[in-house]
Amino acid sequence: MLERWKVLAGAVAIAAWSALPGVARAGESVRKFPMPTGRELTVLVTGDAGTGADGQWAVARAAKEVCAREGVSLAVGLGDNIYENGPESPEDDEFHTKFELPNAGLDVPWLMVLGNHDCSGIIPGSGGRPSRGDHEVAYHSRSARWWMPARYYSVALPQRSDRPVVEFFALDTNPVASTVMQTDPHYHWNGPFMRAQRAWLDRALAQSTATWKVVLAHHPFRNNGKHGNAGEYDGIVIGDYTSGRHLAELYREIVVGRADFVLSGHDHTMQLLDTGPDWKGTEQVVCGASAKHGDGSGRRTNKAFWQDLASLGFMLMKIREDRVVLDAYTVDVATSRPTLAFSRTRAG
Repeated sequence: MLERWKVLAGAVAIAAWSALPGVARAGESVRKFPMPTGRELTVLVTGDAGTGADGQWAVARAAKEVCAREGVSLAVGLGDNIYENGPESPEDDEFHTKFELPNAGLDVPWLMVLGNHDCSGIIPGSGGRPSRGDHEVAYHSRSARWWMPARYYSVALPQRSDRPVVEFFALDTNPVASTVMQTDPHYHWNGPFMRAQRAWLDRALAQSTATWKVVLAHHPFRNNGKHGNAGEYDGIVIGDYTSGRHLAELYREIVVGRADFVLSGHDHTMQLLDTGPDWKGTEQVVCGASAKHGDGSGRRTNKAFWQDLASLGFMLMKIREDRVVLDAYTVDVATSRPTLAFSRTRAG
């Protein structure tokens, strides 16, 4: 049944992809789905979803079932939006086969961040060609769902409120976590792009009046999956890129103690890690299993409220003035059936 659904959807994409509701033709702009206006938000959280394969479709169908019941008002895509190499242009039909078609019916704004596969160079997933990510920024004007007005940006909700209930800070972590050295000086770990992004994040967090502050980034600060923690990604502790040591510095110096949550993908697992004294209340959430899943192994160096290193899935983040509830769902790929695996409530 799942394969038949995929084949039919693929045929629609080939025959009439430019006519898909919520997508503009080249040279046109589209009316965006509106941002939520209330002070209670239910946010769908996905990561590493853009394969176009069975896993993505199963998770998307399961998420639609849960979101219809819960009333989703916003969605998040935590990078690796277009596997394996990222889009070739803003008109690349992979935006349709790997984002629009699977998520049709989830008609809300999707806050998107860039992953290493979105910025592939010669090596798929290297993050070595950040400029490729500009195609995803340009796609912002083409899609009603896709929200990426810049490579890094913030969204405070409700908009135009003196005290928003939440503010999201979306980052581009590729220049400080690529598996190869950056060759474009603009994207060196301490080049103009990262200096500007770091200064922006420091200023934006300091000025935010939101009750809850949530950082969105593809690469996690802490992580019990195979990639490990920033500063020692994949067991590498030297160099300016693969280890992610400068990203770890950014998290420690700017984010920890100021943001309430860091939401990341990259590892194809789901984790809710602790908020111990070392992290000053900043909670790491990993949700990168929305199309691919791990094999159950990992580095397991961090205390966790809950983790699943082997299942497909997604999360819901229910944001209220006085609390945030995180619901983690696993998904069976054969049936697209969602199972609530864990729920955690954090009081304000």
